[in-house]
Amino acid sequence: MEKDAKIYIAGHRGMVGSAIFRKLQKEGYNNIVTRTSAELDLRVQQDVVDFFAAEKPDYVFLAAAKVGGIVANNTYRADFLYENLQIQNNIIHSSYLNGVKKLMFLGSSCIYPKLAPQPLKEEYLLTGPLEPTNEPYAVAKIAGIKMCDAYRAQYGCNYISVMPTNLYGYNDNYHPENSHVLPALIRRFHEAKVQNLPDVTIWGTGSPKREFLFADDLAEACFYLMQNYDEQGLVNIGTGEDISIKDLAFLVKDIIGYHGEIKFDTSRPDGTPRKLMDVTKLHSKGWKHTIELPEGIEMAYQDFLSHKAKGV
Repeated sequence: MEKDAKIYIAGHRGMVGSAIFRKLQKEGYNNIVTRTSAELDLRVQQDVVDFFAAEKPDYVFLAAAKVGGIVANNTYRADFLYENLQIQNNIIHSSYLNGVKKLMFLGSSCIYPKLAPQPLKEEYLLTGPLEPTNEPYAVAKIAGIKMCDAYRAQYGCNYISVMPTNLYGYNDNYHPENSHVLPALIRRFHEAKVQNLPDVTIWGTGSPKREFLFADDLAEACFYLMQNYDEQGLVNIGTGEDISIKDLAFLVKDIIGYHGEIKFDTSRPDGTPRKLMDVTKLHSKGWKHTIELPEGIEMAYQDFLSHKAKGV
């Protein structure tokens, strides 16, 4: 990407988009176009068409999405399918209409079948049934991947798709019901510490294993791949290492300094048993993560204390 190129980050206020924004600024890119959701509703086709026609961005990072944890995904199934399809359809098609040089579509590891072999290789896409609780979100993201490939095949568009693993970091969502597992644990243990509660209850058995990548590491990978990856199909972005929810809970507990007991509510859903990314393709392209989990959780917790914990 040329230093004076106009770059549009869709979803620049989210955890991923804001990390990409920081990375681009750090690398000396200053011609960055952004719009808040109040300024531009990405679900409305005509508004997106008008925006692209006026701004004519050279490069697009499509990091905007309706996101949430197990409860949100399972409760708002229609919203997750409809809104994510609208957002990505509008941006991808408008990018084509306005001659965008390159677009990066960000998906999610939930696109893979629930019981796919581990670690998850890119070629496992569409080889089995999805995890039912987040199927609408996954279906939308799969459609986005296929759309990028189709526009590449039919129109020669240089659109690439990347699939991040579970993310955490600065500007995360700590909503008590709609957050992902790691920020939810940070908030729960922090509240328990502040309120001096005797125990913290974790949903499920604690046995599922998850992989976690710090959002600023993801931004580094996205920037690197935008410069060095021009192929059809997706590429996984992760660490290639995972941890059980139980071990994660004890790690967060220690970092936050909570001294109570941990209990597991086995009546609650576990979700997918394991989701470890195969990052062989990513490593072969020359990129590897640098922020390890204990360091990253400490950084995320300090960010939580600075911005989120007021009034908790």
